[in-house]
Amino acid sequence: MLEHEALSKAIIGAAIEVHRHLGPGLLESAYELCLHDELSRAGLGVRRQVELPLEYKGRRLDCGYRLDLIVESAVIVEVKTVERFDPIHEAQMLTYLRLTGCSLGLLLNFHRATMLEGLKRVVLANQKSLISAPSASSR
Repeated sequence: MLEHEALSKAIIGAAIEVHRHLGPGLLESAYELCLHDELSRAGLGVRRQVELPLEYKGRRLDCGYRLDLIVESAVIVEVKTVERFDPIHEAQMLTYLRLTGCSLGLLLNFHRATMLEGLKRVVLANQKSLISAPSASSR
């Protein structure tokens, strides 16, 4: 597994490549699918639309939450197509990090002129990963 710094650089590079080819203006799902393809081509273990059940008072509840992408079972990537990031986007990512045990999340907003304008790195310190690694890239 790559360390977080190298992994985040690889993900950002892939997002820049997708943005360069598609530009802004498409649906989140298109960017997510293309980013999944780009990361897979780079040889990274990536899963998309990963179910995220909620543990509540010792019971596992399926609330329908899904993470856009999980890269190398270590980094959560959420794809957005919004005018600007709002505080709720960061709050959502922090909650996803807490619930999964991951410590690094990337918010990628493809609705900007450049990908670097639409990038937000979210870190939650002292987390132990609870996401199990699949045997191969999926979905």
